Amino acid sequence: MKNDHYVLRRGNKLEYCEAGLITPENALLLSHPIRLQILRLLAKREMYPAEIASTIGVHEQKVYYHIRQLMNAGMLTIYERSEIRGTVAKRYKATSLNFCLSLGGEWQNARKLLSTKKEKLSYLSPFIEGTEFNSTFVVGSPDPHGPHKARARDSHYAVELALFLGNYCSTKSHFSTMLDVDMNMKTDPGNLILVGGPVTNLLVDSVNKALPVRFSKKKPWELVSSTTGKKYTEETTGIVARIPNPGSDSLLLVLAGIRAAGTKSAVLAVTTNKAFKDFKGEESYCRVVNGFDLDGDGRVDNVEILE
Repeated sequence: MKNDHYVLRRGNKLEYCEAGLITPENALLLSHPIRLQILRLLAKREMYPAEIASTIGVHEQKVYYHIRQLMNAGMLTIYERSEIRGTVAKRYKATSLNFCLSLGGEWQNARKLLSTKKEKLSYLSPFIEGTEFNSTFVVGSPDPHGPHKARARDSHYAVELALFLGNYCSTKSHFSTMLDVDMNMKTDPGNLILVGGPVTNLLVDSVNKALPVRFSKKKPWELVSSTTGKKYTEETTGIVARIPNPGSDSLLLVLAGIRAAGTKSAVLAVTTNKAFKDFKGEESYCRVVNGFDLDGDGRVDNVEILE
């Protein structure tokens, strides 16, 4: 018998235990009190048939009969063989501590059980539809490209974001990530998650004018808010924006920074559930975030919302 897992929901928590799957026919075996006693004993520890017979007070031959029945059903297995006075003695054990009865074969993707976090992920619709990833990651090319001939140094932060989203959805049947130099929003108008600043990700540069907080192309680079008029120049500053895709019915999720550290801050703001804390379904939503080093090791490990 192959052991799988039984998942139990307790409030907002999911708990699981190892369990053997049995058929209705095999389940009927457990209606016999002796077989049920034997199975309970062998779920606790391995035993010889003579030990079982002595414990439950029946003849040893009866125990052998019931053990054969449980072995054929896959509920028991031989744990150890040893030679005693010229004969081979066998110790038995239960194949699982728990058994589940299946009356049908209609199994579903277990990720649907994670819907208890749906309220935190409302901003990700339609990037995630049900339990399926319904988008494409677009990261900057590692080769020199674009007017600045820049090499992307912030693309790897998309991995952290992907691991976070993986808790709520499964991947598509085809590759979910593309380079900015290989992507054309006019011919591929689906939902896109753009990771990286406008210097290293050409698609972010192309939608810069549509962002509520835009990147100024003057050097040194800065972020300018169209709402407050504030300007941000820290390298650890970035934006998290959810906006309509210009010229199509799809959406864009943009995580971009003035520098690579700013992109890291933007990703961190999403994976720690800070960026969309106040999201209420707005068509265009944007937050300016700033990363900082909380533990003093020289790396951004925490984030605050600036606006």
